This record gives sequence, structure tokens and C-alpha cells, in this order.
Amino acid sequence: MTHHTDTDGHKQFYIATANLLNFANPGRIYYDNAPAYDNEAYQHKLNGITGLLAKAHADIIAVQEVWDSDALEALAISLGFKAEHVVIPLASNDSASPYTQGQGAQETPAVGIISRFEQLESSLLEEIADKAIIDIPDIGPYHRFNRPPLLLRVNAFGQPITIITAHLKSKRPYFLRDSEGNLLEDMDDPNIRVRAKLRSLCMRAAEAASIRMSIIQRLQHNREPLILLGDMNDVTGSVTTQLMTETGEVNYDKSMRDVALFDAARIQGRYGWMKDVAYTHIYQGMPEVIDQLFVSEEFLPDSKFSLGHVERVDYFNDHLKWDYADRVTDHGIIRAKIKLHS
Repeated sequence: MTHHTDTDGHKQFYIATANLLNFANPGRIYYDNAPAYDNEAYQHKLNGITGLLAKAHADIIAVQEVWDSDALEALAISLGFKAEHVVIPLASNDSASPYTQGQGAQETPAVGIISRFEQLESSLLEEIADKAIIDIPDIGPYHRFNRPPLLLRVNAFGQPITIITAHLKSKRPYFLRDSEGNLLEDMDDPNIRVRAKLRSLCMRAAEAASIRMSIIQRLQHNREPLILLGDMNDVTGSVTTQLMTETGEVNYDKSMRDVALFDAARIQGRYGWMKDVAYTHIYQGMPEVIDQLFVSEEFLPDSKFSLGHVERVDYFNDHLKWDYADRVTDHGIIRAKIKLHS
């Protein structure tokens, strides 16, 4: 598969995000209470994800919920990429890895990026920024990301672009446990349940604020584009997602454009997205968009600093209607087609 270039010389690429729902090597336990994949289940999962992602034919794919780099490399190869196009430090199966000693992700799955473009720089956002640290009820200051976001700077047709993928803390209640993992709270007490959800919200808020500060640092007085995408575990208009993007601030202060991010679906050239039922996840029976893709002002068509534009955004979500046993992931895939000015 080659780079997507138009006959009229347009430089363009597709970028997608996909939560792969506990994608792990066969035979390895990733959660104590979940069975390992046998070879057949692993192959079913690999083939299924390949089938879904092949339709998106993306040049850059951000992924979440991956436990092993070997599994992600197998997926990349089955999609026509090379193993070296995979970046996923926290799920490494290389014994020389300082993070994993080759054991893959531990305790929680990792985020990664597959990119056919040259990699210029990559880093993990591990520490919560000082100004974003808050006290989590009954736990104390939240210093580190639960699942560190990955930043990868790539060279797309000579244009450096920074990609950040994140998988924020879920809305699931966070109950207190001892060092052995035993519950310390009564999960059936409704007031405790609310407090446990409050903890999750505080964690997600701190993570969102910290990502925001990293983005500001990258974008301020700088004309290099940035794309933020991943599983944000809340809807586009939510407080935590808007904390990361600050899209709304632009309405009051035009100078905020320099550091704000814009929902790719809202600014796409082909503004037909209203007729598509856009959703990427079904939460308690209700469809919602929690997998998102945001771009900096360099991809706004009407910006004086525009370097390209989002031509279209597509949601691949038909598999969410399949029977549970047939679903290889419980998230839809969102993909944007971005055209750079020649």
C-alpha cells in the first residue's frame, strides 16, 4: 500500500483511532479474572480487527487497550505496514525495554500508534503536569497517568505533525482496595458508589488538564499542526473533553485559536456528518461518541495559518450491532481524511 496522493498533486493521508478491547498475545494472562486467549481466539481477534481496520486504509492508526507489542506488530503487518511502523513502549515484548522488560503491559493496557510516515520523535506523557495535579477523594494527589498518552511526531510529505493518542480514565466507579487488591468498601452502598464515580471523574479531569498543558506547550506561537485522538471516555461536549481542547474559548477570544483544538467532524469539508448517526460506543444501551479526533488550527480551512484541511470524517460502527460473541471490539473506529496544501 502506498501513500495516498491525488492525481492533482494533493498530499493527503488518513488517520484513525481504534480501541482494540484487550488485544494481547495468546496464552498470556492480562487480568487475573480474564482467561488468556488460546491460539484460536487470538487468531479470531487478529483477523476480526484486521477486517475492520482494512476498510479504513489509514496511514496512521492510534490504538488503545493493547497489552503486547507482538500482537500489535502482527496486526500492522496484516494491514500492510511493517513492524517498525509500530510505536507502543508500554506494551513492549522486547526484553531490553526499560518499561516492561519484555513482559508487555502490566495491570492496565497501553496506547500505541502505527504510522507509515517517518518518526521524528516519540515520548510518553507519564507525569501529570504540576498545575493539573488534584487530590482524589480518599486517595490523595494524582501524580501519574493511569495509562500514559503517547506523543509521536511524524514527517508527512515533508510536513512535521505531532500526534497525541490518549485513553482517559473511564467513568466506572473507582473503589478503594488494599495492596492485595481486596475491596475496602461496600460496593452496594449507593453513596459509596457515587463517591467512587467522583474519584474516576477527578482522575479523568486531572489527565485531561495535563494533556491540555502539554498541547499548549506544543502549539503556542508555533505553526506546526497537532492531532489529538483516542478514547476519551466521555462525549465530545463533556467538561473533561473540552478541558483538553478548549474549542469554545475561540468564540470569545480569537487569539485562543493558536492553542485550541477543533473537532474534526465539525470542521470537515464534506459537512454531511449530520445525516450519519455518529457514534463509537454503546453505553448502557445508548449510542455515544467517546472516541474522538481533534486538530489544531493549521487544519482549519479559514485560518490564515492553514496548512491543509479535514476533507471528511467517517465512523465505522456497524460491528457494534453484531452479536456480542462476534464483536472483536466494543468501540467504533473514527477516521479523518486530511489534505495538505501542495
